[in-house]
Amino acid sequence: MRHNAARRAALLDATLTILAREGTRGLSYRTLDAEARLPTGTASNYFRNRAELLRQAAEHVHFRLQPDADWLESTLQRPPGRELLTELLQNLVQRVLQDRTAYLSLLELRLEATRRPELQDTLRHTLNHHFYLNRNFGPTHGLPLTHPEFTLIYLTISGLLIEELTLPGLLEETTPDELMQRLVEIFTPSGPWRP
Repeated sequence: MRHNAARRAALLDATLTILAREGTRGLSYRTLDAEARLPTGTASNYFRNRAELLRQAAEHVHFRLQPDADWLESTLQRPPGRELLTELLQNLVQRVLQDRTAYLSLLELRLEATRRPELQDTLRHTLNHHFYLNRNFGPTHGLPLTHPEFTLIYLTISGLLIEELTLPGLLEETTPDELMQRLVEIFTPSGPWRP
C-alpha cells in the first residue's frame, strides 16, 4: 500500500464527497480516482479493498470536523461560564453546517454500517473515542456538565444537525446559534462557575 499522506488525504476527501453526493452505491475505485482527479488505478494502491476504504473514511471524517486549533486555544483562555460553553457549541454546529459534505458522509457511513458489522465496529470505536473526549472536555476546562447533561446536549445537537442538513429551513423560527444558547441555559447552572 502507498504512503503518500497528501494523496491519501485527497482520496479520503474525495470519498467523503462521493458518499455525501451519491451514497455508497456511487463509490468505486474508478469514481474515486476521477473525483480526486488522479490517474486511474491510484485508489487501489492506497486501499486494499472497499471495507478498508470505508474504515479510513470513517476515521477521516472526524479529522475534517475538528475545530481550528488556534481558535480553540485562544477561546479556552476565557473564564469558564455559560458564555464560553455557548460559543464552543455554536462553533461546533457552525463547523458541521459549513462542512455539510463531511457530516452527510458520516450519516451515509452510519447507514452503511447497519449492513457491515466491520464498519459498525470502526464507527463505534471512533465515535466512542470522540464522545468520551468531548464528554471529558467540559470538566477538564471547568465547564460544569455532568455526563448525563453532556449526553442530552450531544443527542440534541445530533438531531439539530440531521434536521438542518437533510431538510434545510425546517426550523426557520430560530437559528442554530439561538438554540445553542437556550440549550446551555437549560442544562447548566447560573451564577459563577469554579473549575
